[in-house]
Parts: sequence; C-alpha cells; structure tokens
Amino acid sequence: RFLSYGGFKHENEKFSIGAYVYNENDIKNQPLQQSLSENQVKTLQFAGDNIDLMNAPSAYIDSYSENKILYKKSTFGGAEIFEFSTDQTQTLYQVKFTFLGNNLGNYILASSNTIGKIYEYIAPITGIPQGNYEPIVKLIAPTKIQIATIVSSYSPTEKTEIETEIAISNNDKNLFSNLDDTNNQGIATKFNLKQQLFSKGIQVQSFASINYIQENFQPIERLYNIEFNRDWNITNPMGNQTLLVGGFQFNSVQKDTVKWKTFGKYEFEKLDYSNNFSGNKHAFQSFSKNKNLALQTQISFMNSKNNSNTSDFLRSQNVAKYHYKKNYIGANFRFENNKEIANETKILSNFSQRFTEYGNFIGRGDSTKVFAEVGYLTRQNDSIKNNLLQRVNTSFSTYLKSQIIKNERRNLGVFINYRTLKFTDNRATEPSINSRINYSDSFFNQLIQTTTFYENNSGSIAQQEFTYLEVDAGRGVYMWNDYNNNSVQELQEFEIATFSDLAKYIKIFLPNQIFIRTYQNKLSQTLTFNGNAWQNETGIKKFLSKFYNQTSLIIDKKITRNSNAFEWNPFAKNDSNLIGLNNNFRNSLFFNKGKQKNSITYTYNSSSLKNVLNFGSQENYLKNHQLQYVHLVQKFWLFQLQTSTSNVKSISDNYATRNFNISGLELGPKVSYIFSKNASWDLFYENNSKENTLGNLEKLKQQQLGTSFNWNTEKGFSLNGIFTYINNDFTGSAASPVGFQLLEGLQNGKNSTWQLLFQKNITQFLDVSINYNGRKSETSQTVHTGTIQLRAFF
Repeated sequence: RFLSYGGFKHENEKFSIGAYVYNENDIKNQPLQQSLSENQVKTLQFAGDNIDLMNAPSAYIDSYSENKILYKKSTFGGAEIFEFSTDQTQTLYQVKFTFLGNNLGNYILASSNTIGKIYEYIAPITGIPQGNYEPIVKLIAPTKIQIATIVSSYSPTEKTEIETEIAISNNDKNLFSNLDDTNNQGIATKFNLKQQLFSKGIQVQSFASINYIQENFQPIERLYNIEFNRDWNITNPMGNQTLLVGGFQFNSVQKDTVKWKTFGKYEFEKLDYSNNFSGNKHAFQSFSKNKNLALQTQISFMNSKNNSNTSDFLRSQNVAKYHYKKNYIGANFRFENNKEIANETKILSNFSQRFTEYGNFIGRGDSTKVFAEVGYLTRQNDSIKNNLLQRVNTSFSTYLKSQIIKNERRNLGVFINYRTLKFTDNRATEPSINSRINYSDSFFNQLIQTTTFYENNSGSIAQQEFTYLEVDAGRGVYMWNDYNNNSVQELQEFEIATFSDLAKYIKIFLPNQIFIRTYQNKLSQTLTFNGNAWQNETGIKKFLSKFYNQTSLIIDKKITRNSNAFEWNPFAKNDSNLIGLNNNFRNSLFFNKGKQKNSITYTYNSSSLKNVLNFGSQENYLKNHQLQYVHLVQKFWLFQLQTSTSNVKSISDNYATRNFNISGLELGPKVSYIFSKNASWDLFYENNSKENTLGNLEKLKQQQLGTSFNWNTEKGFSLNGIFTYINNDFTGSAASPVGFQLLEGLQNGKNSTWQLLFQKNITQFLDVSINYNGRKSETSQTVHTGTIQLRAFF
C-alpha cells in the first residue's frame, strides 16, 4: 500500500488559506492480504464494485507439507467434493472455506484441534444444504482513495469569523476493473459563520453552518460523531447529504456582582438525504451556577421521515447540585423516548425504545482531591412488546465513589456499584456488582511500604479459541513438534521455541461468539520491608538495615456465574466453577542488596494458571526455591553460587501426554574475573537433575560447563560471547511434551551451544547489532544462525 500527503498554508492577520492532497492506494500487483491467481484476477475484473461478485473457488493444487491442511478431490452422490488428506501420493489441494450462514453451505467444521481447521462435506437433504461453509474465497479488491481539500478562513472584524472548506474525493473500489467507475468522484463543501452580537453585560454569539456531501464523496475517516446515525434514526441513507445548522449561545460576563453565572445554547439542525430522508432537530443546553446551586440541562427533540418510517426522538439530561461548605447534595433525571413508526402499517419498529432514569446523590469534598459520594439510581426500560412500547425491566443501582485519602504518603480510593435488574416476565431478578479498592501506604519513614488493589465485577467473556500462524524463522515465538508422527499440526504439539531459528509460529486468537457469564476477582498485593531506612541507626536496627524483603501476590480468578450469589473471596476454591485463574506469589529476601560483599538473595515463587479453551481446560503449576550468594574478593574475583529446587506440574483435560509432575534440583557455581568496569570473563558449572513422577517416569541428569565474556567501551562498542557444553543423561521418550520440557530443545547425550553478540553505535541516531548463535548435538549437524539489525532513532 502506498500513502502520501502534502499541502501548504498561507495566513495573515485576517485571512488564511490552505490546500492539501491525500493519496492512499493499493499496489494491485503486490497484494499483502492474498495471492491472486489469473482466474481470480478475471473474477475481480468482471465484478466491478459489487462485493457480492467478488467470490472465487479457493482450491488450487499445492505440494505436500506437514505445515499445511490439504484436501483431495472425491465424489459423493455424483458431486465433486473436497476431503481432508495427508496422502502424499494423491493430488492435493489447498482449500479455504468461507462461512456463509446456516444451511447456506455444504461443509461443516469437523475439527479445530489442528493448527488449521478441518472441514467436512455433508450432503444436502431434499436439496437443502446442511452446512454453513463453502470452498470459496472472498476476494479483496485493491482500492484507491484520493482527496484534495482547500480550506480558508476570514475575520473581517473581531466579532466575525467565516470559514469555508471544499473537498473532492476519487475513490476506486476495484483497481482491477473499469466497471462502475462513473461514481468514483464526489464533492463535499462546508461553510461556517460566527458572529458576536453582544459583549457587554451578557455575551451573545450566533452561528450558522452549511454542510453538503455528495453521495459519492468518500472521506478518510468518519465526518461526524459515532452516535450520528442513532441521533437521527438513520439506517440506510441514500443520496446527497445536506446538513444545515443555526443557533446562538449566550454567556454571562464573569463579574463578582453577578449572582448567577449562566451559559446557554440553542441549536437547530436540518438533515436531508436527497433520495430517502429528511429530519429536523432542536437542541438546548444550559449551565447555571450561583454561590451554592448549580443546574445543568440538555434537551433535544428530533423528528424525521424516510421512505418507510417516521420517527420522533426526545431525550434529556438534567442535574441539580447544591453545595454547602464542603458538602453537596444533588439529583439527576435522564430519559429517552424514541418512536419509529412504519408509514404503511403504522406499527412501531424494533428500533423504538424508551427509558427513564432518575436518582439522587450526596457527597463531600472535591472530586479532584479528597471526596466521597453516595448515590441511588432507578432506570425503567421499555421496549417493543405486542407492537407497543411496554416495560421490560427496571434496574436499581446504588453506588459509592470516593477518594478517601490522598497525600504524599497514603492513598485510598473506593468504588462500589450494586445493581439489581428486575424483569416484568417470569425471569428471576439479576443482581450484579462492580467494585474497586486502591490503597497504598508507607510506615516508619518508608521502612514498610504496601500497595493493595482489589477489583471484582460481573460480566461475560468469550471462550478462547486460537490457532498458530507460520512466520519467518526467528520472528515467531513457538515451534512445532510432531509428537504422534501423523504430519498434522495439532494445537497441543506447539511449544515455546528454545532457539530463535526454531521460532517459526505465532499464536493468534480467533473471534468467538460463545460467551460465558462470569464473576471475576482481581487482587494485587505488595509488601516491602526496606531496611535501608535504618542505615544511620545503631545496634540491631543497624544490622537489620542490611535486609530488604519484597512480597507480592497477584490473583486473577474467573468463575461461572450460575446463581445470584457473589464471590468476594479471591482465595476461595471453586474447582467446579473455575474457568480462569492466574495466581502468583513471590517473596524475595535480600541481604546486602545491590552490593558484592557477602550478598545473599533467597526467592520463593509459587504460581498456578488455568484456562478454559475451546478444546478443554489446561492447568499449570510451578513452585520454586532459589538461593544465591555473591562475594567479591580483592576487587577482581567475583564468586557466585546458586542453588534451587523446583516443581512443575501440568494437567490437561483431553491430552494425557501433556500431564506431568516434574521435580528438579539445580546447583551452579560461577567465578568471574573483572578486568575493569567494562570487561569481564566468567567460568561456570551447573548440575541439574529432574524427574517426572507421572506417566512414563522420565528422568534427566544434566551437567553444564561454560565460559563467557563481556567487553564494552565508552565509544558505544560492545562484544559479548558465551560457550556452553551440556551433557544430558535422559531416560524416556525425547519426542514427547515431557521430554521437550526436560531437555529444553536439546538432545540426549553431548550438546554444545554458543553465542556472539556485537553492538556498535555508528552515530548518535544510528546503531548496528550482529548476533550469531550456534549449537551442536551428537545426533544432529551443527546449526548456525545469524541476524543483523540496523536501528535508526528519530
């Protein structure tokens, strides 16, 4: 796609003019979203601008690959159909299926457990299709849009302002076809006038505007607000658009002698589409305030008529607020009444609706600082029943919103909204709640710091459905292992790639219309002990100043909402209703943090994750203890010792091969020689043992020996390298999810890995990096991978 933009502007004290040109077009011979065959190009050539004709058979002969979902041609009941196949001796086709709707196609979705969905033919019954997919592809035609605009403004006096704008667009919806090109061009104009009428005592300004948009004019973005069509009850406008706006606004002069400070605005709008719509709207808004009382009103009335319907739309929003010192009390009233009647039958359409909402509130403080407000709202909703606007439900809401504490040391904000929805039919009353608490504090001169965030809400989430998309090697995140050797990429066979050259896939989530009613709890808690606050003390406090401890807890839990009961407790166990859980607890204790003299760090981490996917639930658990010791000797030798124990557990509903419980033990000393602050050399060793206590009882004993170096210069040059020798003694099947988890992408026996990274700042705004990786195993050839990256900073 090619995009360009340019323009100029000239202005003086009273007059300005500017001209701008915008161009955006697809390069039709280099499409990004599709690869078009000659027959598909011909289809687009004869389709013109009609998207319903931009369909073409999607099947084409393709070579066999384990990364593809392919089909063979078969015959069923005299009809030629496509059937999924992995038989390399057959003529295989790449086929894309398009959803057309229920009983509009002859194929159904048979399996979604593979990387690409597999479709299956289902025969019609008495000539009626039984499926909802067809082997066709919706072709995307290359398009072009060009817009030229001239904008000007003129202010003959300080009280008068005139603005004009004229734009011409050229929009070709199909660059492959000359058909339907007679409607590519369109024009739009705008004229605005503002006139200050009075400026003493009370300021009065009148305004008027005329907008004309030809039917074929195509803007780059929407011209009006997102609610424009709803404001006018527009469904399918046709013809040239004309919008006339006129009115005035007034504003009282800000003087101490004026008891009431008032702003008001009246606006009349007339909207016409030359072929099928005409409407008028009156709108008034005002805001008045004296020492204690503030009144705000917005009201509008619209009536319109098109070829099939006539509508009236009345709505209003009103707020009254009375202040007494730091306290205030108020009431609000809001309603909408939208009636759309068919011209022939005089029956209300389904777009008709009505609601009335009223309530009151009381509060104290300033909403920008410390405040608290409690309110109650009642809303009555009417919709079409038996061709009449009738009550369908009523909601009652009670809310609290507050910022109770707000200063440099402490912060506390609370929000709660409780709503009950009562239906007029036999449905049960439906309660819901949304709440949020945000609290942070510090004690004893920053010695102890804490932060708490709690949130719960009632809602719905889409059932997760995803697939994997192949990308260039090194640009993905995942790799594929054909564990069952069936040459079909199945969702449970993808793992996070351990080496960049194997990272050939990314995960993309697919749209899903299956929603689950949920109740969600979120809790985030951190607690920090900063002993450094006592660094100038003596005795036991001086000793404790060497310690630093941070504890964090994150819980994000979702359960199915099957009843009216609320689940407030994020720690409660709801195994039968649980559909999503992310639970992480971490504690880190430091002695001499940030120093290299007898520095000790102990970390404990425990996490659990559960997701309900379209093919079942997946659970993962992790527990880890880690102890690290660092000590610097004679400013040159840095000794480090790290040991850890871990337990990793995975439970899958439908894939037994992904069930494992792995316990591990790791011990790793490391010694470094520091030449200077810019150069160092390391020698390290690791001894790991891991064992799976489920299934085939896989075991791994691993030893690593390696060396690394780091060299940096003040001129923006850096060179880093590492070489590791790895000896794996593995018992079990390496071609399994458990084997992959234990070996981390390496092979049984002797392995070697190495990496070299070079970085250089060429200029202040430009740098280059060269990265080289390699690995070698006893049973495989040496793999070399390299990347070069050039970055420019603007």
